[in-house]
Amino acid sequence: MIEVADVFRRFADEYLSAHGASMPPSHRRAIADIQACRTEVLGGRLWRCEQCDAEVFSYHSCKNRSCPKCHSRQTERWLEARKAEMLPTRYFHVTVTVPEQLRDTLRANQRDGYALLMKAAATAIVELARDRRHVGATVGVLAVLHTWTQQLLYHPHVHCLVTGGGVSDDGADWRPARRAFLVPVRALAKLVRGKLRAGLQKSRPDLVLPDAVWSKPWVVQCTPWGEGEQAVLDYLARYVFRVAITNTRIVGLDDEAVAIRHKHRKSNRWRITRIPGQEFMRRFLQHVLPKGLHKVRYFGLWHPARRKDAARARLLLLLDRQTTQPRGRIGADAADPSANPKTSDDPRVCPCCRKGLLMFVRQLSPKWAQGP
Repeated sequence: MIEVADVFRRFADEYLSAHGASMPPSHRRAIADIQACRTEVLGGRLWRCEQCDAEVFSYHSCKNRSCPKCHSRQTERWLEARKAEMLPTRYFHVTVTVPEQLRDTLRANQRDGYALLMKAAATAIVELARDRRHVGATVGVLAVLHTWTQQLLYHPHVHCLVTGGGVSDDGADWRPARRAFLVPVRALAKLVRGKLRAGLQKSRPDLVLPDAVWSKPWVVQCTPWGEGEQAVLDYLARYVFRVAITNTRIVGLDDEAVAIRHKHRKSNRWRITRIPGQEFMRRFLQHVLPKGLHKVRYFGLWHPARRKDAARARLLLLLDRQTTQPRGRIGADAADPSANPKTSDDPRVCPCCRKGLLMFVRQLSPKWAQGP
């Protein structure tokens, strides 16, 4: 399988020669990390099969958040930690996309622009949901920043996972949203636009933006997402740790270009596009975020300052679930051994003979020390 690392090894030197002087440190670090990921450069461990004596090298990951190979275990650990925070209720998926006239400004001012965009989207949802005509309570919002299309073009937008209900002002009641309606999307689009405009004027009065940004309608979508914790976990696994492109979508590589597979939205069919190597580098790196910029943020009921309210809401929802669930079903799945079948897969089984177990031999030192 062709990997992003293979593309970088072929085209990075030329790209660095042409653009290295003006590249931000996060781009340089991403190039170096992705090329070194799971190679002898970072060191690792040596294992030996107890039966066939085959040696297996297990190299360390780079842990760069833009690397397509580094997030499976990180995702599992993060999702496990989030299970205790999720609420057993219905959810909505809200997507906020900025107009084309604003994209150059966001790309040139990523640290301020992205943070303000996520805050404007999430706080607008919380504010509208508090209206008694809609939910009349404080909902929880998890906002995730994405900046790409399937062809790696620059397309900044925010995905928001929103609880289908919220806690009343006094914190005593859980008020559910309607099954297929959270807030009016046209009003939400106008409110997000206004909040972002106010935020930019306050934080970055030096920026001059075209009037069309604030006069044209913004694209906002709101759809029911599902019910219960599993819906949340599916959402998180799909969006939170996604990178601009996965290795599985790279289908061709030569000395001039990279061929990638992408889905055409209108026809809903997969297509293949060839992108020149240097252009692929440029497109990929424009989605590497500055160091320290958080792409996942919590608002409303999920804000760290409201953990007590969230815990109370979770208790109210669990009590309501138990009273409405048929008798004898609570905990039945946990007691049923067939509900959680054991797997026979063991990562320590030798990939050569498929019989023996791999035994640890020694630690492998890195070939070079990573810079800051």
